Amino acid sequence: MAHLRSRRALALAVPVVLSLTASLGLLPAAASAAPSAVAAAPAADGPNLAYVVNTGTDHRTIASVRRAITRNGGTVVVSYDRIGVIVVHSANPGFGAAMRAVRGVRSAGATRTAPLSAAGTTDEGSVQVLSKAEAAKAGKRAAPGQEPLEADQWDLRAIGADRAAAVDPGSRSVTVGVIDTGVDDTHPDIAPNFSAAQSANCVSGKADTTYGAWRPADADHYHGTHVAGEIAAARNGMGVAGVAPGVKVASITVAQPDSTQLFYPESVVCAFVFAADHGVEITNNSYYVDPWLYNCMDDPDQRAIVDAVDRAQLYARSKGTLNVASAGNSNDDLDAHALTDASSPDDSTATTRTVDPHECFDVPTQLPGVVTVSAVGVNSAKSYYSSYGRGVVDVAGPGGDKYQIPDTPSKNGRILSTLPNGQYGFLQGTSMASPHVAAVAALLKSAHPHASPARLLALLKAEADNPGCPSGPYDGDGDGVVDATCVGGKHVNGFYGAGIVNALRAVR
Repeated sequence: MAHLRSRRALALAVPVVLSLTASLGLLPAAASAAPSAVAAAPAADGPNLAYVVNTGTDHRTIASVRRAITRNGGTVVVSYDRIGVIVVHSANPGFGAAMRAVRGVRSAGATRTAPLSAAGTTDEGSVQVLSKAEAAKAGKRAAPGQEPLEADQWDLRAIGADRAAAVDPGSRSVTVGVIDTGVDDTHPDIAPNFSAAQSANCVSGKADTTYGAWRPADADHYHGTHVAGEIAAARNGMGVAGVAPGVKVASITVAQPDSTQLFYPESVVCAFVFAADHGVEITNNSYYVDPWLYNCMDDPDQRAIVDAVDRAQLYARSKGTLNVASAGNSNDDLDAHALTDASSPDDSTATTRTVDPHECFDVPTQLPGVVTVSAVGVNSAKSYYSSYGRGVVDVAGPGGDKYQIPDTPSKNGRILSTLPNGQYGFLQGTSMASPHVAAVAALLKSAHPHASPARLLALLKAEADNPGCPSGPYDGDGDGVVDATCVGGKHVNGFYGAGIVNALRAVR
């Protein structure tokens, strides 16, 4: 496999070759936010960019804003009238500024810095293959009743998921939507629990429900398949097991199909709305919305991005969907007064800037009501890469850590799960921690089918185990340098929030 920009994953995949403080948006009523018809627009003389235009939700305002979009050289791609978000393409270099002056527009801005026909590339880590011999060695260590590769799944045992499966594997009436790079639903460990009726491709900003559109563009788009397996890989006598092997998973694809695998705002807006309108109880969001690692409210484009995605995730929440997201892999203190962002924008030329995480938000994880998840390794210590922050992190989950070595056949501290084309591999990142939490939330939803998102979060926190802040300086990578400072007490702190989730407690 080639190099990959793996979003939240800290970028080592080992395939096993086997056959914000307050909402900016309007909380919509619990009704469909299905898109409306497309309008036409004249040509202009700049690069063709994508925009979000955020308005009031009354029909008169939306109709007036659409006319203004056309007058200013925009083409409506899709209009989510219920939440007042309109996705637009325009080659007018003054389009954003012009729309911000239109009556009824709350915010408007470009969702990318590169033209629609082009995108930058990034390279974040490498992939190594695990041999058949090593896979066979893991299989020989499987205990009676275990899946063949379960001996290498230290993460299941760490949160009691192996024992929880014997009590309650989760309900078929609960679906976790994987908003990601796509899911290979033909994988033998995923196929038994896959929900095609709740899957779509949202890359364009408008849901495509054509059969198979939700699948990854190629084998290098493996991130979503790995996440899906962590959640609900079936206990079917092959491969691995998921934390909640009885629930369903759906694929809502948002990653660009090229090598960049970028997750643009309009795609994510589409994903949250689609999940809400198709009965998805929980979404997993192991990514940040591109092209900005942190979206700053004093920038009109970035403000519009926060507004649009926030409206969409609040709409999903209003219809009963719990949204779970990874905290990030920058080892950033999200409760700090200043952070350095050297990676944005990631679709063109990045520049180094200083941001205030109280005014500049990692989206969607820092949006109100979203469950923010940090990562731990096999020793239940914060993973060396995991971002953290008191009052920001809600709970923690196993995400893997190459410096925390388990007593498993592979001695691999990362997370083993499914990959496209029937393969399996290891990844580490808060990308892997978030699906563990989403899966435990699915077990809780199975046991408490009428629980609201707020109630599910309260239950997640109540059953969590908190190791407390380290007794001494935190040196995650063992180089002798203090890497982070944990603030808080035994019950709530910046490294683990309320604690590491526990699947066994969730089903008991």
